[in-house]
Amino acid sequence: MRSLIFRRKAADAPRDPAPSRLTYRMQRLMLTPGFRAFLRVGVPILLVGAIMTSWFSHEENRAMLNARIAEAKRSFQERPQFMVQSMTISGGDGPLTAAAAAELPITFPVSSFDLDLEAMRQRVEALDAVKSARVRMGQNGALQVVLSPREPVALWRDGAVLRLIDGEGIESGTIGSRADRLDLPLIAGDGAERKIEEALKLYAGSGPLRDRVRGLVRMGERRWDIVLDRDQRILLPGDDPVAAFNRIVALNEARDILKRDVVVVDMRNAARPTLRMSQEAAIAMRRANEITINDEADE
Repeated sequence: MRSLIFRRKAADAPRDPAPSRLTYRMQRLMLTPGFRAFLRVGVPILLVGAIMTSWFSHEENRAMLNARIAEAKRSFQERPQFMVQSMTISGGDGPLTAAAAAELPITFPVSSFDLDLEAMRQRVEALDAVKSARVRMGQNGALQVVLSPREPVALWRDGAVLRLIDGEGIESGTIGSRADRLDLPLIAGDGAERKIEEALKLYAGSGPLRDRVRGLVRMGERRWDIVLDRDQRILLPGDDPVAAFNRIVALNEARDILKRDVVVVDMRNAARPTLRMSQEAAIAMRRANEITINDEADE
């Protein structure tokens, strides 16, 4: 009887509403913003990543995807608006245009995505006669190449070869004969092209002697000789040759020294210019001196 009463009292006892320790911890975890964001975003991402990893682990799946991507890429790149149908080259003469075209062997039509414009520009600018070039896509599917050729300012006689050089001393081509470019000054000698600026200043300062100047010769890569007609030569110093040449031009205007039987005007020692006469003039002067001496002796 006593055991029945005890059981009834235990059954009728009120239930404890407090959650268990594990339930409490789970409820607290679910109230954490970071955990809820993980369940909402992280878990789906992990599932998708696992599925994709499993799919990509098969070689045939990867090959199929790469083929689909390449096909889609090629289909996009070969649209009519991206196709290049022709090429135009401007800015140069016939031989230069032909040389530039030879550097760009392109089979048309071709997709503009397959053209490396920067590499094409560098290949064209590698030509000696080209100073700069622009390569761009023009209208109506035409590739435009605009050349800026080097403008020769002098002829450099390099051995038996006549080379056209620009103001930077860079070769822009060759010619077969001096008569082909009589409008350009002629320079010669080792290292002459590296001193083209100085040579042009000498030529510009020749003034009334310009028509008589046949060329400028670089001597020992140190100084200049100016070669005139009548086999005359002006030897200039290595330091400030322009000033020394200006003195000769002024002296010639005042005394016409270069119209006389002078072979060499030596200005290498600026403090002591030297004139060297021709052999015939020297002999004639020696005879004149001998006659003068004999006349004085007779008196």
